[in-house]
Amino acid sequence: MAIKGVLFDFSGTLFRIEPTESWLRAVLAEADVTLPEPELVRRAEQLETAGALPGGAFPAEPVPDDLAPLWAVRDRSAEEHRAAYTGLSRQVPLPDPGLHDALYARHMTPAAWRPYPDTVEVLGQLRGRGVAVGVVSNIGWDLRPVFREHDVDQYVDTYVLSYEHRIQKPDTRLFALACDALGIAPQDTLMVGDDRRADGGAADLGCAVHFVEHRPVTERPDGLRPVLDLIG
Repeated sequence: MAIKGVLFDFSGTLFRIEPTESWLRAVLAEADVTLPEPELVRRAEQLETAGALPGGAFPAEPVPDDLAPLWAVRDRSAEEHRAAYTGLSRQVPLPDPGLHDALYARHMTPAAWRPYPDTVEVLGQLRGRGVAVGVVSNIGWDLRPVFREHDVDQYVDTYVLSYEHRIQKPDTRLFALACDALGIAPQDTLMVGDDRRADGGAADLGCAVHFVEHRPVTERPDGLRPVLDLIG
């Protein structure tokens, strides 16, 4: 099988969000709010346990009953995404209630994201080989500015984002939209992601699937390079 197009997940695949503690520190600094260091570290740990950082760790404990229905469909719209994550954030007391909205706003900025060390290299090589590239993400906001700011946008031919179509992975319709946008049959397409359930849905459409580990940027220097060996 010759792969003519590759679809990539965003978070944990091509980019990684900043650590929870850095996220909280940046927002506190912007708001000119000071917390004693032990309390800051404790609050960051609580936010991480709650799963409040989009793109970060999943909730370590069951999502509260009043948020569970919303959490299940959080990537269908911008409103549901914001409500789900700020709802989790508000499980953790902060000095100013407005900080929860500021935390959500921070995670949508390019400064909060870093590409993996081999992202540009792999996407550039795919472009050089004439392989089309799409990004398929379960997300509630427009990630294109992140790609532009980090000079990665030039390698992406199409973006298919769940909130723009009200369809979440693993629903095969989202992958089908991406294949159609690239003009490539699913059987000639490879999906690369870190979530075996969500990204694995592409296999039901007929795509080949390859998984990478969702690890910090410093711990995964070459996780994408095997993709190049899968291209016929």
